[in-house]
Amino acid sequence: MGMFDYLKFDENGTKIISRTDGTNSNMLMDITVCRLKAGETVAVAETEKETAVLLLEGAVTYSFEGRTEKATRKNVFEEAPYCLHICKGSKAEILADADSEILIQMTENKNEFESKFYTPKECKIELMGESQWEGTAKREVLTIFDYQNAPYSNMVIGEVITKAGRWSSYIPHSHPQPEVYYYKFDHPQGFGGAFIGDNVFKVADGSAACIPGGLTHPQTAAPGYNMYYCWMIRHLENNPWTTRDNDPAHLWLLEQ
Repeated sequence: MGMFDYLKFDENGTKIISRTDGTNSNMLMDITVCRLKAGETVAVAETEKETAVLLLEGAVTYSFEGRTEKATRKNVFEEAPYCLHICKGSKAEILADADSEILIQMTENKNEFESKFYTPKECKIELMGESQWEGTAKREVLTIFDYQNAPYSNMVIGEVITKAGRWSSYIPHSHPQPEVYYYKFDHPQGFGGAFIGDNVFKVADGSAACIPGGLTHPQTAAPGYNMYYCWMIRHLENNPWTTRDNDPAHLWLLEQ
């Protein structure tokens, strides 16, 4: 395991991206992707960690604190997300009403807060880069929660769709906080490129990037293939992620 991983689901339909006490521990988050067959459930009951459960595709029922919320999502390219965010000590169960895929993000957090169930109506999609550089960095950026709307959290989670043949996370930028990308393509053979510091990796469907703080991380999608990634940042103690440090060498591009 390292900065870039080509991950497979195990026999239980689980894919481990990072663990605070194991794999990619420098990400300071527990991140897992789960495939659920209809009728299967996943339970969350963390005593020290906050948890976000994002629906990537399928149909599920979220049960938490006496509430039930149903969510359906055809895929990450055509429909916006549902995401449940709960604090430590809270319990939740996710029941698959059809074959589904979910992403679970956790990290330690001493704060207590009210659970929040995010729906597509609350998730604003920003179209960025359309008028710059002949549209070569056109992408859709969606933030589910960050320091602005969830300052009590130690995490950030959102989604990006890099349009086919274009770039995202551009201009090259960094931040002290670690970040994880989990990728999907609109065709299984789709591919792209991830530039992390001085390293370049071929992005494949279902792969993951674990980006240490301080490294730039622009991305690109091959022509003909739209590239999705869920982006997850871990705030540092007394240093939450609120901005990006643009690479000075490329600042001139912002004036174009």
